Formats: sequence, structure tokens, C-alpha cells
Amino acid sequence: MSIDYTSETAGETFTIGETLGAALVGGDVVLLFGGLGAGKTLLTKGILNALDFDTDEVTSPSFSLVNLYKTGKFDVYHIDLWRLDGRLDVANAVGLEEIFEDENAITIIEWADRLEELAFPSKAIRVKIDGDGDEPRAIAIEYQNLNP
Repeated sequence: MSIDYTSETAGETFTIGETLGAALVGGDVVLLFGGLGAGKTLLTKGILNALDFDTDEVTSPSFSLVNLYKTGKFDVYHIDLWRLDGRLDVANAVGLEEIFEDENAITIIEWADRLEELAFPSKAIRVKIDGDGDEPRAIAIEYQNLNP
């Protein structure tokens, strides 16, 4: 299943994140694709706002690679792969195997294109954001590996 949005403003991108966040369940993996300034972290803030987490505490983990946010419902792992060399085993570099062991956690991965083909333990939600700067964003959300 795929849903397409057009976001004219940062507020709309945040709201799309909230809509996505409200539907997440433990074990879900959100894969974010888009260039610099596309709005990946802003969408992540919307997701966490839907989970009743203080969005002022949500920052891009570009240098730390992984931020952990503890919400009332889930642990949310926010991962940024931008700084990792594609020749590395990126999944091992950030400890994805250990993160995926927590069936009640949500994992959000920015720059997911840096991952090789990887099997996810639950459903994977691919979010592609096209656009940057003051341009409108085309946001496509595709749900994969849905259990019947």
C-alpha cells in the first residue's frame, strides 16, 4: 500500500509525521529517503509528537548516529546513516540487530539508502521525500512486509 502527499509547508510535513506516528506499532521500522534539507528530521519530530514526546528534544543524530527517545508507549531509535561510508557494514555499525531484538521499539532510519538489502523483523515503512528549501515536498509513504 502506498500513500502520496504534497506538503506545501514545514507544518504540513510535521502533520504528515504525526499521522504516520499515530499508526505505528512496536517493531515498525520507518526508512527515510531524501536529500539534505528534505525534511526527514522534521517528519521524525511529527512522529514523536504523536507519541507524546517533547519535540524540542528531537535532534538529528548525524554525529551520534543513534538517538534513543523513551516515550510512554515505545522506545524510539532515531538513526542517521549520513556520515557512514557505504563500504562499511552500516547495519552493524549502528547495532541494528540488537535494536531489532526489542519488539516493542520503533526504529526510524534517516538516509536509509545507505543500507544494503536488509530483512526487517516487522513491517518496513518507506518514506521518500522529494524537494528541499522553500519548495513543496512530494512525500510518498509505502508500507511493506505487512502481516496478513
